Amino acid sequence: MSVPLAGAAGSALELFSYPFMQRALLAGLFSGGLGGLLGSVAVLRQLSFFSDALGHSALLGISLGLLLGVEPSLVLIPFAVLFALVVGQLVERSRLPSDALLNIVYSSSLAIAVVVLRLLGSRGGSLEQLLFGDILAVSWTDLAVEGVLLLAVLAYLLLTRRSQILASLDGPLAISQGVALAWQRLLFVAVLAVVVALSIKAVGVLLISAFVVIPACAARLLSPSFGSYMASASLLGAGCGVLGLLVSGLLNLPSGPCVVIVQLLAFLAALLLRGPALRGLGGAAGPV
Repeated sequence: MSVPLAGAAGSALELFSYPFMQRALLAGLFSGGLGGLLGSVAVLRQLSFFSDALGHSALLGISLGLLLGVEPSLVLIPFAVLFALVVGQLVERSRLPSDALLNIVYSSSLAIAVVVLRLLGSRGGSLEQLLFGDILAVSWTDLAVEGVLLLAVLAYLLLTRRSQILASLDGPLAISQGVALAWQRLLFVAVLAVVVALSIKAVGVLLISAFVVIPACAARLLSPSFGSYMASASLLGAGCGVLGLLVSGLLNLPSGPCVVIVQLLAFLAALLLRGPALRGLGGAAGPV
């Protein structure tokens, strides 16, 4: 969705006068921060493709909710969590390569969802809005939920910091140190599913994985330690979210794609700026 401006040469200050833009900026801040924070762990655990599959499955959850005549938001979170746990177990137990299995899951989920939405007709709403999101339509209630979720995820990662580091960097060592690795994986996948489900409205199905992966990859190139890596990923995600929305408003362009383009530019800048400091996290592990 494009932002209407008072004139062709609208300024950033004019954008802030629109209530929907104020909500959108906060949504970009929260969604970007959440995506970067969880993405920092997801990238180290090689779950980047998994987040993409979760995004596509969310569209299937929405379509099933509409088909059953149930409010989609009530179906989406439990569906996303259940889907994530089931697919996670399939990936763990299957003899197929994980990327091949996830490709089957996300492509088939998207295909089924599109067919169901087309059969529903006008009840299915705008497919483009579901695919690319509508961050300008975020309500204050949505923002409150995202804000609480951001605090909850931050508390979860801080309280389990040692376990997250060990589980992300060295599974066998984590088990030898008493970390319940299987439960940590399940819990993280469930949290990731909730964040993806709640971010779909603002970000859209096709772009959600970019919010998780790109800021984390950019931060990984520049961060010398695990702590700075997580903080940088979250700050990059939040900053790119806000900057992308401002660019969208000033140039009258779609908001979601603008945010992803800004994230891409940040990643390219990180590639240019990378130096000896990245060697800690550039491989498997770095100083904690």
